[in-house]
Amino acid sequence: MPTAILADRAIIDVSGPDAEHFLQNILTVDLAALGEREAKPGALLSPQGKIMFDFLVSRSGENALRIECRADVADDFVRRLTLYRLRAKAEISKQDQPVVAVSWESDSAASDADSTASQTDSTVRDSRFQSPVLRHYGAAPSADASEADWHSFRVAAGVAESGPDYGLGDAFPHDVLLDQMGGVGFKKGCFIGQEVVSRMQHRGTARRRVLLIRAASDLPAPGTDLISGGKVVGTLGSVSGSHGLAIARIDRVKAALDAGAEITAGDVAVTPAIPAWARFTYPEAAGAEEEA
Repeated sequence: MPTAILADRAIIDVSGPDAEHFLQNILTVDLAALGEREAKPGALLSPQGKIMFDFLVSRSGENALRIECRADVADDFVRRLTLYRLRAKAEISKQDQPVVAVSWESDSAASDADSTASQTDSTVRDSRFQSPVLRHYGAAPSADASEADWHSFRVAAGVAESGPDYGLGDAFPHDVLLDQMGGVGFKKGCFIGQEVVSRMQHRGTARRRVLLIRAASDLPAPGTDLISGGKVVGTLGSVSGSHGLAIARIDRVKAALDAGAEITAGDVAVTPAIPAWARFTYPEAAGAEEEA
């Protein structure tokens, strides 16, 4: 398995008798379903249901949880968690200069035994991916791949992250497929922003979704609009050569596909597709052109 060091990640430790209960009440992810040596995606939302912080969470000991997030927003995340802690018996701290590494197996048929041969007590499986992906904390294997290699793998897998794919405060969990990858606990009860997210889920009103983008040549820069028939149907996110991700209006993409209309990013013709692991589909008919 290739391994890369991720220099742009940070670790926040939350520990104490009330740590899990405290986080369960504010985060989207259902911590009751979090297994040992597993990292699940999640988010802290605004009351309006928009993602303020995205992360991976895993268990690091008894009454202790480890949150891996973007390094550039980690201090703000700690401050926000501290604000919500109130009287909960939980300690919140950011690790100094943590080592975060990732290993991945591109062959989904590889056995778990093969993929976990080099695991340590600080290694967890990233549940966002169908093929084995391991996160290493503290003591990591020797790196033999680059962050660009990891970026290419993540893009090909259809897994979006804040920063390259969307701005914090700009997306709902459904937009970035957190509902598809176990990042939202719809049955666990209340969390911040839960009412808005649950309404989108039960009414089936999610129209923005992450799509895989393919082209015959290199794609333009992230942030480039996807255009069809003179209308914006989405925005390009992460790019790796001719492959990329986009958050797109799937009703408008469906209308373009049904009409055989070209979709372009800049002057490059692109082909959008739903990630194979995702459970959502294009709408049966193009939706109304309401503003999202």
